[in-house]
Amino acid sequence: MRRCRMSPNVYTLNMVMCALCNSGKLEKALELFGKMETLGFSPTVSSFNLLIAAHCKNGLMGAAMKVKNGMGKKGLEPNVVTYNTLIHGFCKEGKLQEANKVFNEMKAANVSPNTVTYNTLINGYSQINNSEMGMRLYEEMLKSGVEVDIITYNALIMGLCNEGKTKKAAYFVKELDKENLVPNASTFFALICGQCKRQNSERAFQIYKAMKRSGCHLNYDTFKLLISTFCKNKDFEGAIEVLMEMLEIWMAPDEDLLAELFEGLLLSGKSYLANRLRLGTVRGRLIPEVYFDSLLSSNQIETRS
Repeated sequence: MRRCRMSPNVYTLNMVMCALCNSGKLEKALELFGKMETLGFSPTVSSFNLLIAAHCKNGLMGAAMKVKNGMGKKGLEPNVVTYNTLIHGFCKEGKLQEANKVFNEMKAANVSPNTVTYNTLINGYSQINNSEMGMRLYEEMLKSGVEVDIITYNALIMGLCNEGKTKKAAYFVKELDKENLVPNASTFFALICGQCKRQNSERAFQIYKAMKRSGCHLNYDTFKLLISTFCKNKDFEGAIEVLMEMLEIWMAPDEDLLAELFEGLLLSGKSYLANRLRLGTVRGRLIPEVYFDSLLSSNQIETRS
C-alpha cells in the first residue's frame, strides 16, 4: 500500500492485528496496537475487542481485563462484544464468579445482555453442575424478553442431565416444540449423557435410535459414551451392536475403547463375542491382530494368577 502511495487506515491496521492474533502472534499484534497513534490513528472499540479476544483465547484473563480497562483512557466504552468475549473467557476457564462480575458490570454500564451472553453463562454453569443458576438465568432471559434459541435449551438440558435430572431435562425437550425449535445432535447427546450417568444403557440406546431417525449426525463421543455404559452394565451384546453400527459408517474406535470392550468380554466369559469383535475389526483393518493377541495373553495370565 505504501509503495503505491496508498495510506492505510484504522480498519487496515485492525485487519492486520486480527491476522496476527489468529496466527498466535499476540506480541506483534500488541506492538502494532502500540504504534497506532504514532501512525496517526486512534484505536477503535474493535481494536480493543480483537486484543481482548486474543488474550481470552490464550487464557490470559487478567491481561484481557487490563486491555478492557484501558478503553476508558481512549474515551471508548466496552460494548456487548467486549463483555461477551470476557464472559466466555472466564467461563472457559471455569471461573464463573469472575464471569458473573463481568455480567453485573455489563448491566451496570447499561449494556443490554443478549442471547449470546445468557447462553454463555448458562453453558458455563452447566459445565460445573450448577443447573440451578442456569435456570435462574433462563428465567431472567424470559422476563427480559431476550430471545431463547436451541443453544439455550441444549445448555439447560446438558446441565440437568449432568446432575442426573433426566425428567426435568425431558420437560425442556417438550418445550422445544412450543418454541418451534428442533432438537439437534447436541440435544440428543445431552439426553444420552443423562441416561448413561444413571447407568440406564437401554434408555440411552433408545434415544440414540431416535437421534438416528431424526437424521442427526452421530459423532464419536456419542458412540464412545454408549459403548462404555453398556460395558459398565455388562451388556456386551448391546456394546457390540453399537460398535458394529459405528463400523458401518467407517468410524474407527480408538484402542482404549476396544480394550475396555474386549477385556470386559473375556472377563465375563463371552469369548464368542470377543472373537466376533476381533474378526470384525481385523478384517476391517482397524487394528492389528497382534493387539488382540497381547490383550488375550495378558488376560489369561491375570486369570491364572
